[in-house]
Amino acid sequence: MRWHKIYGLSLRHIYLIKSSFPRILDLIYWPSIQVFLWGFISKFFTISSSYYNNTVGVILTAAILYDFLFRSSISYNMMFLEEIWSRNFTNLFIAPIKISEIIAALTMTAIFRTMIGLVPAVFLAIPLFGVSIFKLGIPLFFLLIALYIFGISLGLLVTAGLLRFGPSFENIAWASLFFLAPLGCIYYPIEILPNFLQIIAKILPLVHIFEEMRNILINQTVNNVAILKGLFISLIYFFIGVAIFYAAYFGAKIKGTLINIGE
Repeated sequence: MRWHKIYGLSLRHIYLIKSSFPRILDLIYWPSIQVFLWGFISKFFTISSSYYNNTVGVILTAAILYDFLFRSSISYNMMFLEEIWSRNFTNLFIAPIKISEIIAALTMTAIFRTMIGLVPAVFLAIPLFGVSIFKLGIPLFFLLIALYIFGISLGLLVTAGLLRFGPSFENIAWASLFFLAPLGCIYYPIEILPNFLQIIAKILPLVHIFEEMRNILINQTVNNVAILKGLFISLIYFFIGVAIFYAAYFGAKIKGTLINIGE
């Protein structure tokens, strides 16, 4: 793997972001709106219900972490789609660049796009609602890593679909995370789900990540096993995503459809 090529691909996407104010605005706008929306909703719950003593903190922290997951996956997909929209897709695969280098470059650059959206949202929540995700302490770092790996895994699966089915698969890029959100138990404990859905939910890393987030904020304890489960399952999905991406790429190459994707 040649790091100068990975760096070059990453730098291209960073320059695209830096040179476009609408791109930067889009990255900042939605996470900030999430903070406002869920901040006021959870503040209402605090006034009207005694279910959580810290409803604002729990729900808003969950919203920020979920948006981090959402942004990491969408950022990966968007950079892939931009190669298609700019008609640079064919050039990307003709160039002497390995598939692993393309994946590495998109993975590294996705964190840059994701942080542009996350940082303003995090620091808006502190003065507006007195909520800081940093209250999660050191486990926050590992929870974010698990979420990022899973987000990139979903991005790999979606881009594999784009290679296999072409731009018509684009809508799945926007909808993929919304399909998983109800099973991820982001805003509620897993016990809310019917028993058969709980079985399905437990094979997703989201359940372990968000259950542990609530455990830390509500019970003030850390369950390292839950964090490790979230990381381990996320890594499994990542390797599955890489394998499916390779299969989709070589399948499109054999069928001769790869060159038509960017047209």
